[in-house]
This record gives sequence, C-alpha cells and structure tokens, in this order.
Amino acid sequence: MATANLQHSLAVPPSIRTSPSPIAGGAAVVQEGNGRDLESAEQLVLDLCDPALREHALLVISKKKEICQDALAPLLWHSFGTIAALLQEIVPIYPALDPPTLSPGASNRACNALALFQCIASHPKTRMLFLNANIPIFMYPFMITKTNTRPLEHLRLASLGVIGALVKTNDPGVVEFLLRTEIIPPCLFCMENGHELSKTVATFIVQRIISDDLGLRYICTNAERLLAVVQVLAQMVNSERLLAVASVQRDPAKLVKHVIRCFHGLSADARACAALQIILPDVLKDGMVETYLVDDLATRRCLQQLLHNVKVGGVGGAPQPGLDHMMGILTI
Repeated sequence: MATANLQHSLAVPPSIRTSPSPIAGGAAVVQEGNGRDLESAEQLVLDLCDPALREHALLVISKKKEICQDALAPLLWHSFGTIAALLQEIVPIYPALDPPTLSPGASNRACNALALFQCIASHPKTRMLFLNANIPIFMYPFMITKTNTRPLEHLRLASLGVIGALVKTNDPGVVEFLLRTEIIPPCLFCMENGHELSKTVATFIVQRIISDDLGLRYICTNAERLLAVVQVLAQMVNSERLLAVASVQRDPAKLVKHVIRCFHGLSADARACAALQIILPDVLKDGMVETYLVDDLATRRCLQQLLHNVKVGGVGGAPQPGLDHMMGILTI
C-alpha cells in the first residue's frame, strides 16, 4: 500500500509529460523516447529511497539529468522522501573531511547526489523552494576543506557547482540568501586554496554577487570584508600560475576574465576604489594582462573601465569608516 502511494506521488502531471507530436512521425519517435526516459527516471527516483538501490540509482540518474532536465527537478523535489535520501548521502561524510579520510568511492557517490541538487537549483520552479529549505548550507563545509586530495577537491567542485547554478539566474532572492548565509568566506577560501577549476567557479560566484547591487553594498559597506575580497583577488592576479594558464590559451583563461570582472564591478563603488588605488596589482596596470586579452574585446573594455574608475576615484559612495585605518595597515 505504501509503495502504491509512493508511486502515485511520483506521477508526473500531464503538463510535464511529453505527448506524441501529430506533425511528424520522426518527432513522435523522439518524444516517445523521451517518454521512456522519463518513466525510467521516475523508477530511479523511487529507487533513491531504497538504501540497497540508491547507489546505482544515483549513478544512473545523475547521467540522465540532461535528458529530462525540465521534468527531473520537480520530480526530485516533490517526490516523497527523495530530498531526505539525498541529504543522507552527504551529511554522513562530514567526519571524513578533517582529518581527510574520504575515499574516492564515497566522494563519487556524494558528488552524484550533489549533481541532483544542482539540477534542482537550476530549475525555476524548484530554485526558491530549494533556498527556502536552506539546502545549500549543507554544501558549505565541503568548500572549506583544508586539504586538496582528489576526493575532497571533487566534492568542493561539485558543491561550488550547486552554488554556481543558483547565481547564473538574475533572481535577487538568490543573492539575498547567499549573503545572509555568508557565502563570501567559503568562496574566498576556494579562491585561495582550490585547484584551478574550483578557483574559477568560486570567482564566478563572487563576480555574480558583486554584479548585484545588494551584493556590492554588502561587500563595500564593511571595511574588513571589502579588503578581504580585494586582497584575495590581488593575490590571484599576482599568481604566476594564473598568468601561465592565460598565456597558453588562445582565449583568455576564464579565471583571468572573472577576476578582472570582479575588480571592475567593485570599481563602481568609491569605497572600493580607495582600496584598489593601493592594492590593484601592477600587472593589470602595466598592460601585461592585455596581451592575453587580444581576442576578448569585452574583457579588455572591462579592464580599461576598471583602470579609469580607479584613477578618478569611483563613481559614487562615501568614505567608509575604518577603511583609512585598514589602508594604513596595508601600507606599513
């Protein structure tokens, strides 16, 4: 009886199911195939609630999430017990973070669960439900692991992927949630300590937050927070490895682009410009970076506007109490 009720709870509404197209036989065949994929996904979601079947279901459904993405996120969120089952895959591995004892197999299994959370975070019908349940907070511990073993780095990157999926939208509720739950420190930690791809995704998240008015005010109205962000960005630019990555690619490395766009966004605030006038790396001012941006006109314009904003002192804002003191510490 319970299984029958669970099956009923997983039934996909007619608006989500794909019906055969009367227009062309070929299209009907494609849609029939999609329908079979959806039915298979429904059974896999059921299997997630069975501990004996969960590992296989996680592996298969994480690979199918692109095939039936529109239907999968609502199916995962609204099916009975599924979110609890996914949380059961990530919470028990917290003790393996420090000291780092996480096995590759356990990491892969948790990453498959995180991939499904990313699917839910990406969908407009489940995104705010996901935030209102505070689910992203469960990923924050994975972002601040102190060692960079392969299993932990994979976990860090998968967690960043969930947050990155959230900020790709222009939903102000996303930025408000992330700021309220203090996402900036974990991102800065990843930017300093993660591997190249983790650094890139974390910097992208910070860039998206800075591009939002609420996010920019949040960073710039607190002197210590502002300087923490600016210093980490400056350290990244000064990294020889960062420039080496850019130099071997025809297009500028994504990390270089995101760092410049972070600086550019901050330069819209006079308080940030006061810090940038001291901290902005010489490599951004002497034209060296521009050699890596020959084919990226948009990023070159961002860099030029950044340098102009810093030179003239920003485009608005008032001096931040405590900032002068912090600047003094940096120049000693």
